[in-house]
Amino acid sequence: MKMSSEASSLTKKKKQGLGWIESIKGWSCVFHEFLFQRFTASHLQNPLPLPSLNHLTCIVTGSTSGIGRETARQLAEAGAHVVMAVRNTKAAHELIQQWQKDWSGKGLPLNLEAMELDLLSLDSVVRFCNVWNVRLSPLHVLINNAGIFAMGEEQKFSKDGYEQHLQVNHLAPALLSLLLLPSLIRSSSSRIINVNSVMHYVGFVDPDDMNVVSGKRKFTSLVGYAGSKLAQVMFSNILLKRLPLETRISVVCLSPGIVLTNVARDLPRYVQVQYALIPYFIFSPQEGCRSTLFSATDSQIPEHCEMLKTNDKPICTFISQNCKHTKPSEEAHNIETANRVWEKTMELIGLPLDALEKLIEGQEVQCRYGTHQE
Repeated sequence: MKMSSEASSLTKKKKQGLGWIESIKGWSCVFHEFLFQRFTASHLQNPLPLPSLNHLTCIVTGSTSGIGRETARQLAEAGAHVVMAVRNTKAAHELIQQWQKDWSGKGLPLNLEAMELDLLSLDSVVRFCNVWNVRLSPLHVLINNAGIFAMGEEQKFSKDGYEQHLQVNHLAPALLSLLLLPSLIRSSSSRIINVNSVMHYVGFVDPDDMNVVSGKRKFTSLVGYAGSKLAQVMFSNILLKRLPLETRISVVCLSPGIVLTNVARDLPRYVQVQYALIPYFIFSPQEGCRSTLFSATDSQIPEHCEMLKTNDKPICTFISQNCKHTKPSEEAHNIETANRVWEKTMELIGLPLDALEKLIEGQEVQCRYGTHQE
């Protein structure tokens, strides 16, 4: 009977993509967010009011433009120590100078600094974490904000050999989150915030072909982007479940809403028609960062994460663009695939499968990246 069961599982047809019903549901979620985000978020103030954050240290990736820029500025103005983790530190320092000038006379100088981080280089991610961890300082909020959607471009790979959407949107933030665990654990309560996307509802992940190179699926930038965002949600689901309650680390994914411009060239024709109405429907970066700020500061987030951790739902907290709790896609609930995404991700980012447990216990973990100097 056991051999028969194993043979049956081996012969079971492997899922190659979303079914048509799943696709319809997914695109319905995308359309709904696009068409009604202003209505559903009409109860929110702009900018979102924040409590005093003098006690918080926050790292924000990709914080020289767009949502990340607004997030970093508003957190700093609320009193937080904000570390801008960016590729272009010169641009970050110029922003800091401008923000200090604009803030002059309103209170104490803003507590901002810039550190170099290139998510297209896993060596850079490891070096960033090594420099930060040497400080032995507590980290209260890690905001994985940086991401790419290379609309209409051909498939490109990082120097590490990974498809660029996969690396920037999933692999690099996953490695960053894991290697910063010692610092996150030092604070009495901390959060890992992943700026995700409603587009994960139309994403699909094959753990055996995360680079989309097997030829089984045709690559488009939409396939790469949506798949990478789904992979991030799946990885976050497993991370939340595996983190012991005593670490007091919350894991949150969120949708900022439809914020970016010039992203319609690779979408289906019927979606492009909707994008012609962008001037009315689209969020500004200040509006788009509200779900990030909410996820980073709302007092009930830890309690909600703890509830999800202790029940049977294989999902992490997901915050919609209107700052309300919602559910990720049906595919994100696939615990079998999520576990395989976790294992494959650990392999791709060069960490052993027991890295999480070792980092929680305070042990050193060897990563195959970070040993090369540029």
